[in-house]
Amino acid sequence: MSLTAQQREHLEARLQEERERVLRLLRRSDENRSVSESERSGEISNLPFHLADIGSETYEQEMDMVLAQRASEELRVIDDALRRFYEAPDRYGICEDTGEPIPFERLDLIPWARTCGEGTGART
Repeated sequence: MSLTAQQREHLEARLQEERERVLRLLRRSDENRSVSESERSGEISNLPFHLADIGSETYEQEMDMVLAQRASEELRVIDDALRRFYEAPDRYGICEDTGEPIPFERLDLIPWARTCGEGTGART
């Protein structure tokens, strides 16, 4: 069963919504990083009041970096799905493992899905 025009329109909107969500996360991450850097540059001393402060700050910076990397990867995957959606519409929504249509319910949850999700490898 192929996707109806209404389903395709819905999935296009879902992809665009998810893309905007990820872009907001990346912008927020960039803002947090630049605020943190400007706060540090305004301090009299870069030495923390307590050694635990070093660990906390480092942990937060590393977590921000990990989340930004994940968001960047998610953006790449979403952009790839949008490219398939527009440039190869006959391939969008088709399982790369089986060649069968991906159920609409799965695409609604994960509009960038490339597989049916049953018994497949690490791909979504």
